[in-house]
Amino acid sequence: MYHPLRIVVLCVPVRTLPSRLSSKLPRTFCSVRIRLNRFCDADGVAQAVLRRSILNSSFEALGLSEALVRAVSELGYTTPTAIQQQAIPAVLTGGDLLAGAQTGTGKTAGFVLPILQGLATRPALAGKSRKPVRVLILTPTRELAAQVGESVRDYGKHSKASAAIIYGGVSINPQITALKRGVDIVVATPGRLLDHVGQRTVDLSQVEVLVLDEADRMLDMGFLPDMKRVFALLPKTRQTLLFSATFSDEIRALAASLLRNPAMVQVAARNSTVDATTQKVVLVDRGRKSELLAHMITTNNWFQLLIFTRTKHGANRLAEFLNKHGVTALAIHGNKSQGARTRALSEFKSGALQALVATDIAARGLDIEQLPHVINFDLPHVPEDYVHRIGRTGRAGATGEAISLVCADDKPLLTDIERVIRRQVPREIVAGFEPNPHERAEPIVRQRSQVKSGYGQRDRQHPSTPRRSSQGQQRKNTAAQTPRQQPSSKSNGGPARTAEAHAKPKHPRPAPQRPIDNASTVRTNIPGLMQLLHRRGR
Repeated sequence: MYHPLRIVVLCVPVRTLPSRLSSKLPRTFCSVRIRLNRFCDADGVAQAVLRRSILNSSFEALGLSEALVRAVSELGYTTPTAIQQQAIPAVLTGGDLLAGAQTGTGKTAGFVLPILQGLATRPALAGKSRKPVRVLILTPTRELAAQVGESVRDYGKHSKASAAIIYGGVSINPQITALKRGVDIVVATPGRLLDHVGQRTVDLSQVEVLVLDEADRMLDMGFLPDMKRVFALLPKTRQTLLFSATFSDEIRALAASLLRNPAMVQVAARNSTVDATTQKVVLVDRGRKSELLAHMITTNNWFQLLIFTRTKHGANRLAEFLNKHGVTALAIHGNKSQGARTRALSEFKSGALQALVATDIAARGLDIEQLPHVINFDLPHVPEDYVHRIGRTGRAGATGEAISLVCADDKPLLTDIERVIRRQVPREIVAGFEPNPHERAEPIVRQRSQVKSGYGQRDRQHPSTPRRSSQGQQRKNTAAQTPRQQPSSKSNGGPARTAEAHAKPKHPRPAPQRPIDNASTVRTNIPGLMQLLHRRGR
């Protein structure tokens, strides 16, 4: 049995209406909004269908509370993105979710908003006296953790939910203090979270919702052992949300082991690039990349430029070169302290810094509004990383430009990238920087740290892979030594230095034997003679 339809007319801008409705309104109507208060059968199916069909371009239509809608509106957002339209209703149902979307599509709000809604409407489980951690959000990098934590605070400004952000590179004491007070939501990197677990400063036994943000990057960075340790500490009955830029085979395997009958949403094709981003390749000789980049920046008067390099040292060198040529630049990578990284990002966002030179640590998770240009000074080894890099521009309906400086060494990498994105990137040549057609390609040395991620160092060393002790190495070295080559027993029991294994023996070798002219001497010195002959034979 259907209930009567009630229509309320309110004064709001016409642009808030779906185009199919606003186009049919008379011009004399300055504003109107149709709101369904009740139109449902016993199951509420008709209400849900009708609300989505009429008001699918508003956050309120997705089932969010007035407090959340107000917070979103105050931040300047009026229309949910594609991933938000699909993910928010799915999360509100309480089931598991496997969601895929390219960076910059608004997927953070896609899980933060419904989580805040659930915390407000669902009471905490009875248990320990201290306020339990109800939501755990895992991220691969410190920057992404900070961004997600900021989103939790912004979207939850009108709610009572509390949050703590936990990552390495900063003092652990303020984090401990926050956890002792009790928080609803913990946003953390796996390494630092396990540090807190080891110190018993966090209890994960009452977590109701687990979110894996940028799950594919966490796997690339080698966090799977840490993630498994965290999973073992969580309740078996929980809601699990897995967000990833791509659905690789590894991601699907992880989802199969964690998720129960998950809903699946994906708003962009795998490894596709944003259409709003203009891509081009500028051909240049190997030794003139830096000069060309400085020329392009100063000639075009570019600001807020994100530049990617392959290595940390390369980022430092390029930033120094740009500063010498009148372009204010700072480098950001895994060897930088968290304070230095935070300051660089802050100056870059404020416009005080003209260029930010980064390794792939900045390819994901950085929320930089209106980023007009992304420069690939070096092409990435992993083609998918190209998609993540250039995804920093052309966001939220804005246009952007992605430029790659390509020399002879980079052409095989460019071929791989074009195969992945299924398009050929246009080539250009800047006058005065014409490449030498006879330049021979040189192999690109891939650093060991780039094999897994290119993200730089992890927050902590995993306890299951301890650093090899010097004592154990010493035993290995001394096993093959002769007795006279072994270190003295008067070493106070401490491990000997590695160099001592190859140091000059305390007792020098005997001098070569003189020619023997006595038969009895020959008989009594046969071992010495044989040693001498053996030595000379070598």
